[in-house]
Amino acid sequence: MRSIRRALLIWLLVGLLLGVAAAAVGTYVRAREEANALFDYQLKEMVASLTGAPFTAAPPDFADSDNGEDALVVQIWDRNGVQLYLSQPQRMLPQHAQLGFTNLRTESGEWRVFSALAGNQVVQVAQPMRPRRELAASMAFRTIVPLLAMLPVLAVLIWLIIAQGLRPLERVAAAVAQRSSTALEPVSEGGLPVEVQPLVHALNGLLERLGQALAAQRSFIADAAHELRTPLTAVHLQAQLAERASTEGGRRQALADLKSGLARATRLSEQLLTLAREEPGVGERAPVEVDLSELAREVIAELAPLAEAKQIDLGLNAGWTAPIKGDADALRALVSNLVDNALRYTPSGGRADVSVGAEGESVVLSVRDTGPGIAPADRARIFDRFYRGQQAAASGAAPGSGLGLAIVKSVADRHAATVELGDGLDGRGLGVTARFPRAS
Repeated sequence: MRSIRRALLIWLLVGLLLGVAAAAVGTYVRAREEANALFDYQLKEMVASLTGAPFTAAPPDFADSDNGEDALVVQIWDRNGVQLYLSQPQRMLPQHAQLGFTNLRTESGEWRVFSALAGNQVVQVAQPMRPRRELAASMAFRTIVPLLAMLPVLAVLIWLIIAQGLRPLERVAAAVAQRSSTALEPVSEGGLPVEVQPLVHALNGLLERLGQALAAQRSFIADAAHELRTPLTAVHLQAQLAERASTEGGRRQALADLKSGLARATRLSEQLLTLAREEPGVGERAPVEVDLSELAREVIAELAPLAEAKQIDLGLNAGWTAPIKGDADALRALVSNLVDNALRYTPSGGRADVSVGAEGESVVLSVRDTGPGIAPADRARIFDRFYRGQQAAASGAAPGSGLGLAIVKSVADRHAATVELGDGLDGRGLGVTARFPRAS
């Protein structure tokens, strides 16, 4: 499992190690520059102390063989090029001098050489580069060792600081763990760092939406149970009446009422299942291209027997292709509910028209009828579940559950569509218009 604390500790320690390494390199380079400057000064002083001293030609077997490998090598020539003095004959150095500072590479290593002309003599002092590098490395090492020794202490300190910095997240996690489906109070944002507050704010928004969803679900279950209780009770009573009927006519009437009650309970159950499927996140399928005109034709063909039975003139105006992106089954439920509502509430001999057209970048579906319509006072709540409106409930023109337009609104919201209510045909009835984004 990935740990933020461990990742921060590792990356901070890696950063410290890289910083220490960079500091070591910088210290070494700086120390070598200072060592070179110091040793160059010593070479100059050495040459200055030897110029003008009386030297004679050195015998061939002269050698200071006791000097170490890091000892200076001194050579002195007269103006004629005769070597007057050589401190270490075993060192392989050039037998001529180049005035000033030079760096030489020989079989015995790299040398720093300084030569000067004074009077009748040329004095040359050479020093190996190895002691300079060793001094610089020693200085850098003595500087870096304390930093390396502090790394474990810094690691513990970083761990404690990170733990302290992550403590607000632990408090938030503990506060969220105390929440339940019955207690979704927002998490307090007081005393939290600025970096954590956006997370808590988003979490509180999620808790609020979850609370609303749970409340709507509980309300839906309660309303569904209430709405189902009435038709089921009626069915039970009608079955009892059918059993008790003493005449054939009474029995047929009781059975007809029983079938009507069963049909109403069946339709209510189907609408409840449809509405449950349209809940966000439930059974969502990948959107496909749907021809709304063709879909409207299929729905009208299915509901034509109902229109014919009620002698309602059901028409369709959709002479072109109307492609939209969405769920074909959900869109069919939307169109079916709109047309079914128009047919159920329109009295015999009335009209119901369905049209599909284009307006700019939108595909518009419109269903209008000559029914009783919806009072302006009820239009604000007509999309609520189980709300039928006072006019429809009082008229008793058609039995209903108040779920049809709720399903329409739910499907429209899923497809980024808008639903508007207006007047129906001939200045009366209801008109419902749904606007969908056209498929590109």
